[in-house]
Amino acid sequence: MSRPTLTPLYLPSRRTIEQSILKKYMDWLFIKKGLYFRDYDDLWDWSVTDLEDFWESIWQFFDVQSHSPYYQVVFETGQQRMIGTEWFRGATLNYAEHIFRHRTSQRPALVFASEQRPRPAMISWETLERRVNAVATYLRQQGVGVGDRVVSVLPNIPEAVIAFLATNAIGAVWSSCSPDFGTASIVDRFQQIEPKVLIAADGYTYNGKPVDKTEALRELRISLPTLQRVIWLPYLDPDSRLERAILWQEVLETPTPEELIFEPVPFEHPIWVLYSSGTTGKPKAITHSVGGCLLEHLKVLALHQDVRLGERYFWYSTTGWMMWNFALGSMLVGATLVLYDGAAGYPDLNILWNLADEARINHFGGGAAYYLACMRAGLKPMNTTRLAYLRTIGSTGSPLPPEGFRWIYENVKSDVWLISFSGGTDVCSGFVGGNPLLPVYEGEIQCRLLGCKVDAFDENARPVRGELGEMVILKPMPSMPIYFWNDPGNERYQKSYFDTYPGIWRHGDYIRITERNGIIIYGRSDATLNRDGVRIGTSEIYSAVESLPEIADSLVVGLEQPGGRYFMPLFVVLQNGFALTDELVARIKKTLRSQFSPRHVPDAIYAISEVPYTISGKKLETPVKKILSGVDVSLAASKDTLRNPAALEPFITFTVER
Repeated sequence: MSRPTLTPLYLPSRRTIEQSILKKYMDWLFIKKGLYFRDYDDLWDWSVTDLEDFWESIWQFFDVQSHSPYYQVVFETGQQRMIGTEWFRGATLNYAEHIFRHRTSQRPALVFASEQRPRPAMISWETLERRVNAVATYLRQQGVGVGDRVVSVLPNIPEAVIAFLATNAIGAVWSSCSPDFGTASIVDRFQQIEPKVLIAADGYTYNGKPVDKTEALRELRISLPTLQRVIWLPYLDPDSRLERAILWQEVLETPTPEELIFEPVPFEHPIWVLYSSGTTGKPKAITHSVGGCLLEHLKVLALHQDVRLGERYFWYSTTGWMMWNFALGSMLVGATLVLYDGAAGYPDLNILWNLADEARINHFGGGAAYYLACMRAGLKPMNTTRLAYLRTIGSTGSPLPPEGFRWIYENVKSDVWLISFSGGTDVCSGFVGGNPLLPVYEGEIQCRLLGCKVDAFDENARPVRGELGEMVILKPMPSMPIYFWNDPGNERYQKSYFDTYPGIWRHGDYIRITERNGIIIYGRSDATLNRDGVRIGTSEIYSAVESLPEIADSLVVGLEQPGGRYFMPLFVVLQNGFALTDELVARIKKTLRSQFSPRHVPDAIYAISEVPYTISGKKLETPVKKILSGVDVSLAASKDTLRNPAALEPFITFTVER
């Protein structure tokens, strides 16, 4: 990661600041509570010191509707500290009900485009409510009730949103997998939660090619013995059918009550089950609460991303990534949700930027890998699209390096607010992210989010500033998991976050908190390189190496060797037409040495055909390290969770230099 400059890439105007929801919230705190804060840092300090008053203020500012009053804002058990913390005891509410508070005939509820139908289509609130009512009524008629699990294997299409809202409206628990997951991967997830209903499409389209999933879904149904009903959506082929399944269209024809009925559930009732990547074992079934996600999504989308009533919100995702769930939260603040089903690069990388124009998107989000792909392809969207409505660009999934920041401001839109956002499936949100009051500096996330007591620990568990450290969260948050499904005694939960520092959440990222209280993320701490006792983030290596025109991608790991030695190989994917010559090897090493230090220079450099990635787009650093250390590939990584499992093969036969 090249050294960030001290000159901001973006400065919010006085008008932007004054009109922001965060500024309105600060004014509200002064008027209603008598609380005055000099600046954001002052506000953040209060939000992580007085948890009870802060989260109650979020409840009040957003006028959260409860069917019964709460009598205690936060209750900590004191035994496991964060695990078991209860919020807003006594309250009963419904997530979907808060979305439908914004029903209107003045603007659409959803906008949808796909590879098959590239021209954006509008779905009205009236249509959305009618279809959700029909699906909810059908589920109730089939005996699905509070706490039952409804699972889906659907592309990122309106039917997936409808199915979630219907499930949530009746108090059932939602869980979804993207249809590009392998069957074994879906079984590993859904079997854990014993679903009662499966909603599935016959396939999906990607890179212009239809992918039929009918046979795979037959296998899935056999593997889920608790299923009582299957709802079948003929998405690829209108004539496709699955035996003993009811058609989606027939469900939509279910006679309904005049009004959509929302089932109030306790604040801590599960809203959905998300899953860890499962690259090194059975995926963890991470369970979040209705109330926790409701408050967290209101806070982040309104205060930290400034999503306003009537705006259009888009985040490129599949239904198997937590950003799909998070993007639903934009509807809580009255936004129109924009969906796209298909590949981000088909027919070319301009497709999503064209969508931003045609769908009049105000908030555009995607994975950092997408922006870097656009950068390497030499795209200049500001020359081909107007992007007149675009206010923010969001990035997450992996650290966006400084050159990615610069590319956006130089090639997409010079006055856009770039929101680099980081958190995870663990909280279905972020810990660090955007701030409408602050400048944007290249390579740096603007702030720690309100209510998130994020710190950086050195190897002695001491807080550090301006130095690389382990990212930790010191106070509980409402959107932390209520539990992992089927985890007696919270053993997996405890081991996942609290083994290193008892009672303190270790997130697994390697960060630096800057003098501005911004955050720079250097990659996963379990993949951190350790040269001569100095820790190095892998993102620094990637940023420097992948800036060279001959390099398309790269992967670096550090291997502990006998006798206390350390071997650090770098694997590179070359652009078409280039070879790994001695001159290129020398230039890679010189680039790393000049941009960073001699410790950043690898011991050896090897050419590979592709870097292995998870389905969600993360490089497989730790599994590759394990394979190179002699761990059997079946124990190091579950191939079914990978985007390109064949990419692991060269590492299996690779001989480590001794």
